[in-house]
Amino acid sequence: MIKKRWLKYGLVGLMILLVGGILVGSNYLVSYAFTRGVPGPSNHKKAAVLKADQVWLKNVKQEQWQQRAADSSLRLVATYVPAAKATNKTIIVAHGYHENHTSMASYIRLFHNLGYNVLAPDDRGSGKSQGKYLTFGWLDRLDYVNWIKRVIKYQGQNSQIGLFGVSMGGATVMMVSGQKLPSQVKAIVEDCGYSSVEAELTNQLKAQFNLPKEPFIMLASMIAKIRVGFDFRQAKATAALRKNTLPLYLIHGDSDHFVATKMVKQNYAAQAGTKKLWISEKTGHAMTYYNYPHEYQQRVGAFFAKYLQ
Repeated sequence: MIKKRWLKYGLVGLMILLVGGILVGSNYLVSYAFTRGVPGPSNHKKAAVLKADQVWLKNVKQEQWQQRAADSSLRLVATYVPAAKATNKTIIVAHGYHENHTSMASYIRLFHNLGYNVLAPDDRGSGKSQGKYLTFGWLDRLDYVNWIKRVIKYQGQNSQIGLFGVSMGGATVMMVSGQKLPSQVKAIVEDCGYSSVEAELTNQLKAQFNLPKEPFIMLASMIAKIRVGFDFRQAKATAALRKNTLPLYLIHGDSDHFVATKMVKQNYAAQAGTKKLWISEKTGHAMTYYNYPHEYQQRVGAFFAKYLQ
């Protein structure tokens, strides 16, 4: 009888430890994934180009814009780089995970060279903007709608606007596409964005920690709703694209192991409107521009030129 009782207590204790461990692990996942961070190291090819472009960005004529986050009092900051020759055409660029507008210096310079004004926000929890947590583009999508309106107010009703993003920024502009947007927004280019936050976190949970999706993702989504302010299972680029009628150009590397290449095919299939796809060869995550700079400029430049007239 005593042995059975101790066995029962032991099993209960193990269950408590197991459940406690899962809860702790799920909470850690939220902290690990959503907390503000700094840009990670770049490979040598990207680092050399980006460093030179960041020096250029530091010295080019620019303005700092501010606004409040769409659903909170957080102060958000963006950098506006006017075109060398006055124009009503503006590209809004969205940065990647644990990055900020300076991480987009190469793309800002690309669009500046093409004759566009460029607005480059720091998202919530990034760069000069306030916030403890990233929102993987989901709450940011509401902020980008307000940035769009800010551009229109600044440039006038005849503004023509393109949206562009890389990695998390690519997912961000796809999520923005599902919102009711002003008619001044004409086209979108996304580079290596994920199909959903849930899918991306599931992939990284397996790749970095060798853990299964459940119960960690379900519990982490509940914790994130409390700590970060939204249930990340709702954050789906594919759902937004099913509503999108704006022309969309999707770009992805064929050897992307951070945001799986299969995701661009899911995003492409979901897109409701005009769409174009470029899967670049022998290319890892967010490296298409750095591997094929001239082709990238030609392809993306032609796409925006077609719709921002």
